[in-house]
Amino acid sequence: MFKWWHVLSDDERQQWTLDPFVGVGPLAFGMGPREASEALRSLTGEAQRHTLRRHANETVDVVEEGAYREFALKLYYRDERLAGVVVDALRGPQVFVEGVALVGRIPSVLEQWMLDRAEAREPYAELSYMNAGVPGSESLGIVLDVQRAGDHLLTRPVFVPREALNDLSHFLPREAWSRC
Repeated sequence: MFKWWHVLSDDERQQWTLDPFVGVGPLAFGMGPREASEALRSLTGEAQRHTLRRHANETVDVVEEGAYREFALKLYYRDERLAGVVVDALRGPQVFVEGVALVGRIPSVLEQWMLDRAEAREPYAELSYMNAGVPGSESLGIVLDVQRAGDHLLTRPVFVPREALNDLSHFLPREAWSRC
């Protein structure tokens, strides 16, 4: 029987590291869809499922989203270059930055970590908040979005390159952000 709200322990997840604005685990911002597939090939036997879109006055479809349902990742592309990585809170890889686990955590605990971290940085240059009070780190390129796990919310981080900070809420498509 499928356990809809089952949350994998950290021991059951891939262990990745965030390199702010550069990449997440084996993925680097700016990679094309084929390069991303190749980078993940040794970690999952699953093929990337693409969402294609054709822009007005264009004759060629472009990849805008890649999904790894079993591996619990969504990849977002702009001009067929990796521009966002969303890690599923329940089953996705665990991503660490500065020794802190970011995936599948209690949102208020990680927000407090971000607030404490911000106190040691330039005022008003570290934290930003999106709709519904979802916090983001402007020095790490992370938005700590949330995902439902039964009666609880857990962190579902969205990782972005530096250029996303200019208009973060519109940099990725609406589908990239949770609706909790």
